[in-house]
Amino acid sequence: MSTQVALVGGTGKLGSIIRAVIDELEGFEVSRVLTSSSDLSELDGADLVVDASTPQVSVEVVRAAVEHGINVLVATSGWSSERIALVRPLVEAAGTGAVFIPNFSLGSVLGSALAAAAAPFFGSAEIIEAHRETKIDSPSGTAVRTAELIAAARTDQGPVSAPHADQRARGQQVGSVPIHSLRRPGVVAKQEVILSGPGESLTFTHDTIDSALAYAPGIRLAVPFALKATGVFVGLEHMIDIGIRS
Repeated sequence: MSTQVALVGGTGKLGSIIRAVIDELEGFEVSRVLTSSSDLSELDGADLVVDASTPQVSVEVVRAAVEHGINVLVATSGWSSERIALVRPLVEAAGTGAVFIPNFSLGSVLGSALAAAAAPFFGSAEIIEAHRETKIDSPSGTAVRTAELIAAARTDQGPVSAPHADQRARGQQVGSVPIHSLRRPGVVAKQEVILSGPGESLTFTHDTIDSALAYAPGIRLAVPFALKATGVFVGLEHMIDIGIRS
């Protein structure tokens, strides 16, 4: 019998991509598609909830899934480490699983991991991220996750240098890392992490050209993982060995 998946936000751009991938996954079936305004009681009876809704609705989707005793895969942006910390006790108390994926692109995961690995060697780090003008939230979940990884990698060195961070034009700081968000037509998704030190700089750039092609491999990994997960996991790095050793 197929695993029954309830897909919230299944009519949106990302939701449509996720549905197409799940339809091709052996042993999985999207049995119900909800919009961001659907009654979440419709989740009852599903084996797995996949959330591709909006930042405002997503937290209620996660709570509803946990209350129904259903594992949840969260593809919605806007989940910072602080926000995840609020639902972690609920997930752990229920004995379910919640998997948060800031970006399904394998290239994006590698770019963020490489930037974090290099961050202890540079005193300055800034992120520039661009998405299409229809993206509601900023900074992007990927940029937030990247900044958090950089901050975690610099535990011994301390915060990065970010002069004049009190000025609004200097971006929003996450883990001391300034993030600059662009929202403009003609862009799918692009992120640059610029690390700077005395006399040199190092830039990691990831550019999403075709979201359906870029996200599909990560979705194929995340859906089966989320079904069996117990506890809270953040990022595709829990599903792949990216080959970086400390």
